[in-house]
Parts: sequence; structure tokens; C-alpha cells
Amino acid sequence: MTEEWCISKPNGDYIACMEDVLDVYEQPSDPMRPRICFDELPCQLLDEIIAPISMEPGSPRKEDYEYERCGTCSLLLAYDLDRGMRYLQVRDRRTKADYADFWDWLTKTHYADTPMIQVVQDNLNTHTYGSFYENLPAQRAHQLKHQLQFHFTPKHGSWLNMAEIELSVLVRQCLDRRIPSLRVLEQEALAWQDDRNQAGTQINWTFTTAKAREAASTLRTPEF
Repeated sequence: MTEEWCISKPNGDYIACMEDVLDVYEQPSDPMRPRICFDELPCQLLDEIIAPISMEPGSPRKEDYEYERCGTCSLLLAYDLDRGMRYLQVRDRRTKADYADFWDWLTKTHYADTPMIQVVQDNLNTHTYGSFYENLPAQRAHQLKHQLQFHFTPKHGSWLNMAEIELSVLVRQCLDRRIPSLRVLEQEALAWQDDRNQAGTQINWTFTTAKAREAASTLRTPEF
């Protein structure tokens, strides 16, 4: 049996990006400089061809192996690790325009009076300031460029992004079944978001720069 993993030895660039992200996580909370992790999740929409048989005592829920493909969509999620809040949208696609629209909406709706937001995200080609300039008025793009300070996870280092943890919880708790439409997925995801926000659920992050350096001690660099 073979398991597929991304096996990579950390180099200097990896460690530099990793420590940059961990530096953000280790900062004290500052309402004027909130820390937000952002990630996206592609979702496949599937419908039943034959109605499932409901679960009964001693018998699990049964569903037919055949299903109907109903397209795809993308789930965008921002996790504020200072407030313990997550904000999400479900969109038809995952484009530069969707990325720009999401941040335009998020900052106007929840951070209108916040001068600086520190953003942890992966280095997907849509995650750039250029996405703002290509899809928003120049003045608004300029505002976002100065309000959002980007911190990128290293290549093959998405595990450092707390938003990825939130998305994995969402999948396990809410999306681990066939969902036929964007509307239904949005209803389910927003209900999950509201429940988790009201409960005040926060991620207890314990991986520090010191632990990272210990883990990377095999790298032959005189600074370690």
C-alpha cells in the first residue's frame, strides 16, 4: 500500500515564510491590527439519483453509489484569530474577481474602521494586490492595498494556515455528504459559521518559532 504525501525538505525560503507566519501568530492581539487567515475550498455539487434510505436503529443511512454531477463552486473563508470569528462566502468560481469581491465585502462589512489587517494566506496566483486593481476601482484597490498586509505560507506549507483548519472542520461537520446546489451548500455553510461564531470557538495554536527551529534543525545553516 502506498500513501501519497508531499514530502519536501525545508529550505531557506520555506523557513523564512514559515517564521513570518509564526511571527504573526505570536503577536499580542491588537484591535487596530487584527490577524486574519484566508483560504479557499473547491466543492463539487452532487445530487442523488435514487433517494437514500434513512438511518434506523442498528442500521446506518444508505445511499446509492450512483449520483448526478451538478457542477462545482468555491467556498471562501476568512478566520479572525483575535475575535474567534469566521466569515465565509460561496461563489460559482474561484477567480481574481471573486477574491477581490470577497475582500471588498469583508473589509466594508466587518473592518471599515480598521486601518491595518494582517492576512495569512497561501501564494495562489489570485492572491495578489493586482486582483484588486484588475477588478475594483483604482481608488478602492489602493485602499485595500494599504489596509491588507499579506503574509504568505511557504510552498507545501498550507498546514500553517488556520483557515485551512477551519475549512477541514467545516467539511467534517457539515459537507461530508452529497449537496446538490450552491444555494443548499451556502445555507449549510452559513449555519455552521453562525453556530461556531456564537459558540466562540477558537483555534488553540501551539506551534511556535522555537518549535519550528527545533524541527528544522537538520537544515545545514549556521543561523540554526
